[in-house]
Amino acid sequence: MKDDYVATQQDLLVARVRTSGIVTEKYVIDGAQFEMYDVGGQRNERKKWIHCFDDVTAIIFVAALSEYDQSLFEDSQTNRMVEAIDLFAEICNNRYFTNSSMILFLNKRDLYLEKIKNVHIGDQPGFSDFETPFGHEDYYNMGIKYFTSKFKNVNENPERQIYHHATCATDSQNVEVVFNSCKEIILRGSMKDTFG
Repeated sequence: MKDDYVATQQDLLVARVRTSGIVTEKYVIDGAQFEMYDVGGQRNERKKWIHCFDDVTAIIFVAALSEYDQSLFEDSQTNRMVEAIDLFAEICNNRYFTNSSMILFLNKRDLYLEKIKNVHIGDQPGFSDFETPFGHEDYYNMGIKYFTSKFKNVNENPERQIYHHATCATDSQNVEVVFNSCKEIILRGSMKDTFG
């Protein structure tokens, strides 16, 4: 890399740093203060943070749509999407998060779009109940609907609404729309907590 290199916005969007432990960021957006905690999602990181949170306004859970046919880094026998759904169930139904809004990001929709051209969801262990025929004209949307329902169905609290978005973190317009939606959900939850 050259000494005078300056990263572009696109460079920053595609950069990836694995989270270890708990990383705290504070933001002021439109006059409202937000405090965000980024936690490691890998198995060996979870025990470090699950007990640290009580009375959080919202949980943003990110799962990669494109990983429905991949195994975990730590355990080659476990499907990444199955693991994500199991972890979502654990968090969603955890007593620490009973009153927290749940926001689900099904991320990497761009990679998912490419993958579904070659890899049938229903052929994957754990997803044999996916009934949309491979190559169907609405396969993309039917797959997203299927995975969204897999996540929503593990929620044991009938009072809780699961907000969900199919996202692409490298698409700045998509990120802006989703971010504004999340901001409203979080502010609404904060107002509810404050004023009942």
